[in-house]
Amino acid sequence: MTENDDYDLDSGPDPADIAASAPEDPDADGPVHAVGIGPGNLDFLTPRGEEAIREADVVVGFETVVEFVADRTDADLLTCGYRDELDTLDAFAERVAGGERGTAVAMGDPNHSGYQFVGKVQRAVDRPVRIVPGISSLQIAASRARTPMEDTTFVTLHKSGDLSSDLDRLRNDVGDRHLLVLPRPFDLMPEDIAAELLDAGSDPELPALVYERLTHDDEARTATTLGDLAQDAGGNSKDDTRFSDLSVFVVRRE
Repeated sequence: MTENDDYDLDSGPDPADIAASAPEDPDADGPVHAVGIGPGNLDFLTPRGEEAIREADVVVGFETVVEFVADRTDADLLTCGYRDELDTLDAFAERVAGGERGTAVAMGDPNHSGYQFVGKVQRAVDRPVRIVPGISSLQIAASRARTPMEDTTFVTLHKSGDLSSDLDRLRNDVGDRHLLVLPRPFDLMPEDIAAELLDAGSDPELPALVYERLTHDDEARTATTLGDLAQDAGGNSKDDTRFSDLSVFVVRRE
């Protein structure tokens, strides 16, 4: 995730480390739920996720996510962007501390690129958080591209912080394993990732696929090569890429 220069989301420990610090307690009382709503088409919202949203007194999440589920619940909806995320989560935590049932919602599956948000929720509410997994765009992309997960290296770049180790994994595995990548809008888009892989010595003719807005009515697929994509690398705004911020990048192995 990218933030404006004057908004520091990295102060303190990485929220993803908080979320991953210990297994969930299956016997915890009154947990807050963190629900993955799927890739946007609500046909892919799981019944358990919908139940947690419907039964909540208060639902929190980014505005673009909450909009998808607003008509599935009578709960109060607390929406945020990057700038007011922490303040909104504090307001959510106050409601939960007062005895209300709380549910946080995230796009896709929180286990795929969502642990920073889960960690922020957990830090705010200071109580057990139970993840309700969703169908992720990565699962849809793997199905569309026919790249079995056991033969695939998955990396998410859609997060804040140092990405050098994630990029190293891609460089090391390109050509030997399928790659399934969540780009980071808009400084590490498919074109930029392709350039990184070519710099690591990968074959410019390797087939590459970019899926946009998976499961939506305007879903799109671009079939190309690493070499073609890398020609357009560079820049950090949406005008510098041919792809949307809802993209999944796939490189098939040789």
